[in-house]
Amino acid sequence: MHGERVDEEYACIPKNCVSDLAAVYEYAKSLAPDIYLFACSMGAYFSLLAYHDINIKQSFFLSPVVNMERIIHNMMEGFQVSEERLKAEHEIRLPIGQTLEWNYYCYVKENPICFEWKVPTAILYGSDDNLSEWDEISAFAERYQSTVKVLEHGEHYFHTEEQLKVFDRWADENLL
Repeated sequence: MHGERVDEEYACIPKNCVSDLAAVYEYAKSLAPDIYLFACSMGAYFSLLAYHDINIKQSFFLSPVVNMERIIHNMMEGFQVSEERLKAEHEIRLPIGQTLEWNYYCYVKENPICFEWKVPTAILYGSDDNLSEWDEISAFAERYQSTVKVLEHGEHYFHTEEQLKVFDRWADENLL
C-alpha cells in the first residue's frame, strides 16, 4: 500500500491503478482535446501501463519508476527474501514499512514496460535517487527518445527548496 491508501480496502495494486487512470483519462478527454500527463515515481509506472496505447500529447515524469520488477528485486535482495519464500508466504512485511506481495510481483513480471511508447516524454531525475536507478532511467530515455534533466544531488523525493525550484524551472521550460 502507498500514501493515503494505507488503510483502505481498495488496494493500491497495478490492476486497480490502471483502471483508475483509464477513468481519469476518459474524464479528462471530455474536458479538453489535448491531454498532457504528469506522473511521479510509481505514478509513472502505472501511467505507462494505463496509457501506452492512448493519445497523449506530452508526458512529464518526475523521479519515474520505469522498471518496477527491478525495484521489487532490489527490495527482495536487500531483505534476503527469495522468490520461493514470497510465493509460499504470499505477503511479507518488511522492516521499512513496505509489504512484498506475491500477486503484485507476478503482475509486475507479466507486465514489464517494453511496449511502444510514442508520447514525447521529459524526465526530471535526481542523481542521488535511491529507488529508480540511473541505468533504468537512461535505458528508458534512449528506448523512447525522452529528454532527461538530472539534478545533481537530487533525491527520489523532490522536497527541498532547491529541488522544488529546479522542478518549477523544468516544468516551465517543458510546458512552453
